Amino acid sequence: STANAPEDDVPNRYSRTERTAYSRYSRDANSSGSSVPSNALEKRIEELERELAKERQENARLTKMTQDKEELIGKLKEEIDLLNR
Repeated sequence: STANAPEDDVPNRYSRTERTAYSRYSRDANSSGSSVPSNALEKRIEELERELAKERQENARLTKMTQDKEELIGKLKEEIDLLNR
């Protein structure tokens, strides 16, 4: 069941080093006139990444629960069929 693989197994669009390099680049670019401090943006990105990880964990948990319940439904249907015979 690869559908509920943990988020660590899912390849990120960018590696952590690429994101860090991009953050450094953004900091330099932002210093030339952006009104939002890049430090605040970096904190927001980290916050969103943590939130995304939590959502992925919750999604994996719900997927597993759904699969377990579907399996139980199948077993109960088989038992009902046996009882009806």
